[in-house]
Amino acid sequence: MTGIHVPPLTLNNGVAIPQVGFGVFQVPEENTQHVVETALEAGYRHIDTAAGYYNEAGVGAALKATGLPREDVFVTTKLRNGDQGFDAALAAFENSRRALGLDVVDLYLIHWPVPARDLYVETWRAFEKLLSDGAVRAIGVSNFLPRHLRRLLAESDVIPAVNQVEVHPTFQQRETLSATESAGVAVEAYSPLGQGRDLGSEAVTRIAAAHHVTPGQVVLRWHLQEGRVVIPKSVTPDRIAANLDLFGFELDEDEVDAISGLDTESRIGADPDVAAFTQYR
Repeated sequence: MTGIHVPPLTLNNGVAIPQVGFGVFQVPEENTQHVVETALEAGYRHIDTAAGYYNEAGVGAALKATGLPREDVFVTTKLRNGDQGFDAALAAFENSRRALGLDVVDLYLIHWPVPARDLYVETWRAFEKLLSDGAVRAIGVSNFLPRHLRRLLAESDVIPAVNQVEVHPTFQQRETLSATESAGVAVEAYSPLGQGRDLGSEAVTRIAAAHHVTPGQVVLRWHLQEGRVVIPKSVTPDRIAANLDLFGFELDEDEVDAISGLDTESRIGADPDVAAFTQYR
């Protein structure tokens, strides 16, 4: 087992989250246990899943199979869009907790705001109850734009611990990141490598060559130095390991600026203002 130590970030409620996690978006259920076991063996101690991915049970099976102490692994899952609403969210959480085989989930996120249904504030009240009941250690949101975040902050008591959003060199969402960070909410980047499309840029490949690392490691290191949590996903053992091996080099200010200069405001995923699907297949 690797000796890599991933530093934690402390969330606004005092809970520590490993800054590098392992995402299982689009990993088929039948492969999830094996892939997550590979990640845990490589040294990951933060696993990110969602009810809408239909692979929570595979994550739970991997956690059980590895026999790691529960407190050593940080587990995030997310509420499906179709399960928003106070009572529906509480019931959905129980289903997720059962699938994962956990008594307590470390971080529970509203997956999308789904403004067309106008239920995310009501849903958040269910999340607040889960937090107060001790069923979760931290609650947060995903894909919330500044207007969604502002409304939630104005109409609720608990500030989200995390806003998990699409961020990568060619889509940096600066307004969303600024609003999130200004509210004291941690930014967690999904698709942190732009699903691979950002790795061939001249700046990234040049910096990678200078540090004798991969382009993917350069981009992930950029995220870390910008203060974000990242959840890269891979099913390839070598790449799974490489995506965690980010602490033997550091980008200088010019290198960080060169990657930050790649923004084209080009989104890969859905627009949070209109996304209303209930799962990913």
